[in-house]
Amino acid sequence: MKFAWLCSHESYQPEELVEQAVAAEEAGFDVVLGSDHFHPWVDDNSAAGFVWSWLGAVAAQTRRVQLGTSVTCPLFHYHPGLIAQAAATVDRLSGGRFLLGVGTGEAINERPLGFDFPPYRERQDRMQEALEIIHRLFAGEKLTFDGAFYRTDRARLYSPPVHQVPVLMAAGGPKSAAFAGRFADGLITSVKKPEDTVANVIEPYRRAAAERGGSQLVMATRWTALGGSEDEIWQALSPMRGLRAPGRLAAADPAELRARADEMDRAEVMGSYACLPPDPAALVKAYQPLVHDVGADIVSIQVCTGDPLATIAMIGSEVLPKLRS
Repeated sequence: MKFAWLCSHESYQPEELVEQAVAAEEAGFDVVLGSDHFHPWVDDNSAAGFVWSWLGAVAAQTRRVQLGTSVTCPLFHYHPGLIAQAAATVDRLSGGRFLLGVGTGEAINERPLGFDFPPYRERQDRMQEALEIIHRLFAGEKLTFDGAFYRTDRARLYSPPVHQVPVLMAAGGPKSAAFAGRFADGLITSVKKPEDTVANVIEPYRRAAAERGGSQLVMATRWTALGGSEDEIWQALSPMRGLRAPGRLAAADPAELRARADEMDRAEVMGSYACLPPDPAALVKAYQPLVHDVGADIVSIQVCTGDPLATIAMIGSEVLPKLRS
């Protein structure tokens, strides 16, 4: 089992996240992940660096940790062939340490660049084509592809990956999980109630993966927010509060989501996160179900905190050893 630290590009500037990635490797994390956003969830206390540039910097400043996206969307403002090229480049720069996490996206990253954001069914159909293109390019093929959504003309990766890059897909329900089992190499899923995640996401994923004889790699994630008081917790999760605002799936402007979030009762927003004191025992308790009950291959520790470097050090010294044992 591996443990990952998520570098939230919606919450911190990219130069700060390079420091977090280096600190996470030093603290004993096995994986460093980066989210991929063009726009953040709010406009007043946020950031939105370009994850692919950041990954190159992190590859140059780390030696051991695996690197990955959690997640990128290869459907609209990225052509899937471009994502294959970007992933292969990071894999080479890191000496074969890259994993590619993909998802069907959010309007806030696509509409600002002039793209429509269609219903989920079309996005899933697009993902099927995108995953085929990515896998075939990774395999070294010179690819001419004529799909319903994407085309290539003798496309080839002339700087191919140096190892087999696993492609993990984010899913939150049984249909998307089964899709991931059929077309991806792994699953990324957010855990609230472990028993529900196992029954509704992981088991459908594993059944579909087993039917095609594929790998069954599972990454389980959970958001927590740390603070010694309600005010401290609210400040820590401030960059992410728009994520819980109504209408977030269709929004393009972080200012709108910030306004909607600030009209909500604070307790309602905080209730969607595991709000904890900055105490190692509380973090162990929060993530232990992902180890014991979910049995994930990778547990992604995603923390809203006012002092990320101190939090990383504390988790490395006092939380990871207990979770590993």
